[in-house]
Amino acid sequence: MPPKPLRECKLRGCRELTRDGYCPAHADGKQQEAKYYNKHVRDKQSTSFYKSREWKQTRQLVLMRDNYLCQSCLKQNRVVPADMVHHKIELKQDWNKRLDLNNLESMCNSCHNKVHGHRYPPALNP
Repeated sequence: MPPKPLRECKLRGCRELTRDGYCPAHADGKQQEAKYYNKHVRDKQSTSFYKSREWKQTRQLVLMRDNYLCQSCLKQNRVVPADMVHHKIELKQDWNKRLDLNNLESMCNSCHNKVHGHRYPPALNP
């Protein structure tokens, strides 16, 4: 598997290059954002699922199938690396489709946030 491409840190204004979304100096902000989401938005069953071996394997399959590219951006003729895998039909709507490859697509963080309308407290917003 090829390594992820180097990209600028997701923190607005930071020009450090990283493969993990945030540079080492700003990785703590990413962890705070994830903690907020897990504590206030995601339920316990979903949290457990996203830590499971089955999900990690399925997620990797989807990323490889989609060539690690955001499918939403590709539809707009833009080539952007995918950061995550999106459930077209959410877990809350149909738990049985959680590992269905036809229900999953690779997305960049920006497109995923647009689809879900994620909003975090201003202090955590990159």
